[in-house]
Amino acid sequence: AFFASKVEHESKHCNGKGFQRPGSSAFDRVYTANQNCGHAYPTFLAVLWCAGLLCSPAPAAFAGLMYLFVRQKYFVGYLGERTQSTPGYLFGKRIILFLFLMSVAGILNYYLIFFFGSDFEMHIKTITSAISPLLLIP
Repeated sequence: AFFASKVEHESKHCNGKGFQRPGSSAFDRVYTANQNCGHAYPTFLAVLWCAGLLCSPAPAAFAGLMYLFVRQKYFVGYLGERTQSTPGYLFGKRIILFLFLMSVAGILNYYLIFFFGSDFEMHIKTITSAISPLLLIP
């Protein structure tokens, strides 16, 4: 909602006629940042759901909150120079990778239980709980 309101505000500020814009670079930056964030959310929601359901909910929720803060940093950085958004983008990729690896670990644990009867859920939860605070390191 914050991103969409920024796009609307910038659109009205540039031209005053809704989304018809004269090619303002400020509007283009805001609009592009909004589109980039919007395109990343389905992937984020899918890996967040899988990681929380299949692996461990607490580290997944922590990583999800971190991702939302990082996307905010990316969006605000994109409003300035494009190089200011790079740290937020890279940090977001790292969080998505963490959530993806949690999902894979949960799926592998399910198949280990199904085929071999070995349950590594406690080990996986311990590892993900120990690794999740490392996401705070830039």
